Amino acid sequence: MEIKGRSAIVTGGAGGFGEATVRRLVDKGANVVIADLHDERANALVKDLGSAVRYVRTDITDEQNVIEAVNAAQEMAPLAFAVAVHGGGANGGGGPQRIVDRDGNPIAVEHFRRTVEVYLVGNFTVLSRAAAVMSQNAPDDDGQRGVCLGTASIAGFEGQVGQSSYSAAKGGVIGMTLTAARDMGPAGIRFMTIAPGTFHTYAYGDVPIEALNDRFAKLIPNPKRMGHPDEYAKLAIQIFENDFLNGYTIRLDGAQRF
Repeated sequence: MEIKGRSAIVTGGAGGFGEATVRRLVDKGANVVIADLHDERANALVKDLGSAVRYVRTDITDEQNVIEAVNAAQEMAPLAFAVAVHGGGANGGGGPQRIVDRDGNPIAVEHFRRTVEVYLVGNFTVLSRAAAVMSQNAPDDDGQRGVCLGTASIAGFEGQVGQSSYSAAKGGVIGMTLTAARDMGPAGIRFMTIAPGTFHTYAYGDVPIEALNDRFAKLIPNPKRMGHPDEYAKLAIQIFENDFLNGYTIRLDGAQRF
């Protein structure tokens, strides 16, 4: 699809993957709603990119919040691209926990439920509500009305110890992709998912990239470094522009396997 002159919503748009994707979309001539909860980073991005972007504070676990952000994007230009970059729900999904810890205590059901709510249900809410708006667009010459892009993780294929909740959520995103593409095919809306490996994002705080590469590079066959968020964004743009990419999850991991 042609990106110029259309709008996009990027949840987690002030994070690593999200910011890089917002910047790439603006460079291509799109208007973008940054849907996030990180006010400082989001407002700085709006100041940097100007009138092409708008920040709408959004908790993706709140359906009405999501609908308001989607409608804000549609007000800027016809909504054609939706990107659910990460969880981003209030309070997050919590850290890793074994199903049963070393003392025999089972994981709290609420922990599992919250993780799935943020990373799977939130992804579904964003993309399904955006797709409903896209379905009303006039089709382009190839019959296309929009593209929905979810974000999974290679943990959705082979999670590590303590990642049962996260792996279940991200595996759900992967499992939904082909079915969603089939559901929305008659409307001319494509569904794709990116499953990143180990990337240098805000999740690692202020830890220097050199120290992180020393830790993670040995786990990545090639290139021997963590991924850069812009590598996610470049793939997102390729997915938007290539109409024959549909119903598939692309691993973006340098051949890393957990």
